[in-house]
Amino acid sequence: MTFTEQYLVEATKVISNLDSAAIERVADLLVAVRERGGRLFILGVGGGAGHASHAVNDFRKIARIESYSPSDNVSELTARTNDEGWDTVYSAWLEGSRLRKDDMILVFSVGGGDATRNISTNLVRALDYAKAVGASIAGIVGRDGGHTARVADVAILVPVVNPANITPHTESFQALIWHLLVAHPKVLQMPNKWERTTAS
Repeated sequence: MTFTEQYLVEATKVISNLDSAAIERVADLLVAVRERGGRLFILGVGGGAGHASHAVNDFRKIARIESYSPSDNVSELTARTNDEGWDTVYSAWLEGSRLRKDDMILVFSVGGGDATRNISTNLVRALDYAKAVGASIAGIVGRDGGHTARVADVAILVPVVNPANITPHTESFQALIWHLLVAHPKVLQMPNKWERTTAS
């Protein structure tokens, strides 16, 4: 079997083992945050930061949920990192954004953050701050979900089907799941252009 064939077989196994009930619960959280006039803050590091930027676009435009990502403003991100430190870069940004209980956090992370091992500690601190103010929390994470899975109202775990491919599988399926969420009939507010365009 080639690597490509193996990867596609593994992807099929991931899809078969996703928790559809957890995805439905996140859809409900998104509807609730929109209905109460809350905001959606999407957090990620590395590939997760790239996902966050794309997802902000989708949730704002397609789901009509006011959405933001701290990693979209590189000037503020680097200033806070330089002046205050990486650990607090997201929690301080959320504090400056006046995060409140009506708001929601969505995390894209492979490991979910782990303070003990000093991994994605900025996510850990941000989630602890969100819990303190009573904001709802969801995450799309891999492995055991780390700190995100422990504190989230709902954590969608991307199943590990091959320990050698945890990161590419998790990041691949984060994109699949958030696109599923914005396309969900409960969440969707503005149909996509190509779906609105009739065939000539």
